[in-house]
This record gives sequence, C-alpha cells and structure tokens, in this order.
Amino acid sequence: MNSNSNLDIDLAAFIDHALLTPTATPEQVEQWCEECDRFGFAAVCLHPVHVQQATRLLYGKKPKVCTVIGFPYGANTSTVKLYEAAEAAENGAAELDVVINIGWLKVGKLDEVHREIADICDQTGQTVKAILEMALLTPAEKKLAAEICMDAGAAFLKTSTGLNGGATLEDVRILKELTHDRVEIKASGGIRTVEQALDLINAGATRLGTSRGVDLVHQRNQQRE
Repeated sequence: MNSNSNLDIDLAAFIDHALLTPTATPEQVEQWCEECDRFGFAAVCLHPVHVQQATRLLYGKKPKVCTVIGFPYGANTSTVKLYEAAEAAENGAAELDVVINIGWLKVGKLDEVHREIADICDQTGQTVKAILEMALLTPAEKKLAAEICMDAGAAFLKTSTGLNGGATLEDVRILKELTHDRVEIKASGGIRTVEQALDLINAGATRLGTSRGVDLVHQRNQQRE
C-alpha cells in the first residue's frame, strides 16, 4: 500500500488502548476510558478487576470494554479461565483476549486447547481473541494454534501478550495467509511508531494492542500537518 493510501487509514479505529500494568489505578482506568472515547479507539483493554469501572465509564459510548483471560501465561485451569471469562462478560466486557494453553499445544493436547477456547466462546457469547504467543511457537505450532482457535470459534487471532516478544510483520503475514480472512487479526506488543502500526495494518492486522495509542495518534497528526 502506498503512502497516499496510508493517509486514508483511520489509525485510532484500529487501536485497543491497553492498560495492563500491575500497578494500574482507578484514576488511570478513568483516564484510559476518557482517551478511548476522545480519540475514537476501538476498545479499552484492562485487567478483569477494572471491567466494572470501565463499563460504567463507557456506557452508551462507542469504544468497547476488553479484558484479558488467563493472562499472561495461559496456564490457569480451564475451569478457572471459564469462570474468569464468564464473570468478565457479566461485568460488561464485550471482548475477551484469552491466552491459549501453550504447554498443552506443545505436547499435543490439541483437543484440550480446542475445548477450552470453544467453551469460553460458547458460554460467554462474547468476542474472543485467542492469544497465540507466537514468539514461543514453531512454524508448525503457529499453524496448529491458528486452526484450532478458528475452529473453536475465536473471532480474532492475537499475536502475543507482549511479554515474550511483540508483534512482527512476519507473524501477521503468517496469520493473514492461514486465516484466509475467516477471522480478524490483532497485533500486539512493542508497537511504538506510526510506521510500525501502518505496516502491521497493511500486512493484515485489523486491530492493534498498545499502551501508546495516544502517542501514536499525536504522531499521526504531526505527519498530516
């Protein structure tokens, strides 16, 4: 895509405005939600403990409330993950970013990986973004993870938590090729510049997870001046 086409991209509409630090305060949640509404971000992405507050703050507004499930390692039991997801949905989360059980995938417990994601999709009825943590997977495992999560009902495949390496153009392109546009793609982790963000979108990402959404919008506006 050429630079003129890039100018037409509404970058803010792709952004999940993430506040996933362990020290996040109610005041920061309020700030993130206000920024989501003001800049037109797709969603605010928070820990489950903040979902009720964010739901109240964004009631009747366009940005969605997103939370993380089994974060950051995906190694909770399936019962715990399902309860966490159901509670988050009950508290108002419309989108659930669920870390798959990477250990299960690596030892071939594929039915268990599928069942866990499928149960969360079926029992919450919400948009599920399966976090694959692609930096930890082999090419064959990336393909398996993508196929399992799509079949289980995930609406998005997400590249990473950001803790074991961030989004790469290569991984977004791999997911674009594997999905054949059956599901959407969320690139997450290490997105710090407008150029990175636009490259990821051009490669196939339909959502970007970043804590630097406001900075990216400011960079974008400076480019347009």
